[in-house]
Amino acid sequence: MLHLNPEAFILKPAFATIHCEPNWQWRKRDLPLPNYDLFYVWSGKGTVTLNGKEYEIQKGSCFLFKPGDWTTATHERQSPLVLSYIHFDIDEIPEFMPKSYRIVQDRIPFESLLTRYVRLFLFKTFGAEIEAKLILKQLMIHLLREEREMIQRLEHVSNDILETIREIANFIQQHPGNSHSIESLANRANLSPRYFSQKFKEIIGHTVTNYIIRSRIDRAEHLLHNMGMTVTEAADALGYKDLHFFSRQFKKYTGKNPSEIR
Repeated sequence: MLHLNPEAFILKPAFATIHCEPNWQWRKRDLPLPNYDLFYVWSGKGTVTLNGKEYEIQKGSCFLFKPGDWTTATHERQSPLVLSYIHFDIDEIPEFMPKSYRIVQDRIPFESLLTRYVRLFLFKTFGAEIEAKLILKQLMIHLLREEREMIQRLEHVSNDILETIREIANFIQQHPGNSHSIESLANRANLSPRYFSQKFKEIIGHTVTNYIIRSRIDRAEHLLHNMGMTVTEAADALGYKDLHFFSRQFKKYTGKNPSEIR
């Protein structure tokens, strides 16, 4: 889709950002998808089945469903999904096509584009259709760029190192309130701190410190939005001793104060 003329995108009226109800599910259709569907998870946890393969989804999970795909989805009642979807068609054969699934790494610009697309049609914005086609192309370029950068990062990385670093990243996500340090994580990976930091950045796309903070803030959003915790309780649960520092860090990464999320 890199070289597609934006006019090749055919917009469909099916698009939205939704907060899914606790009993929400995407049931199996009688027929496969008739068009493309860009599907992005803002928050929550669940499972998507695409052509018989299951994917555990979370914040940042992104699918590009294609015509002919079979899809179903469910989510955890205690962690309901907030998601955006955009249906569209293409009247040209694209030279490059983003893969079906990934977790978006550089979320802020991607989410800004998604938000802009949906808002264009809520207020009957002048030139909305023209701009929406340009945004769709930008979204596709963003996905293709991240895939290319990931391939370049992994070209010289062994499978053992790849699995080790991914295990550490998962450990950080599962235990965001722990007092992680580069030294302790490197020791867990049985690597030197310098080599560990270098490979972590190459494979995950973030520095170790940045990834730790992102994981804590992502968990804080969940605790505030879904678990009913106060700002003080969420900060304490995630190991923050300074409430003002927590609030500043939270706003830096989300653009909002923690009290707004709650």
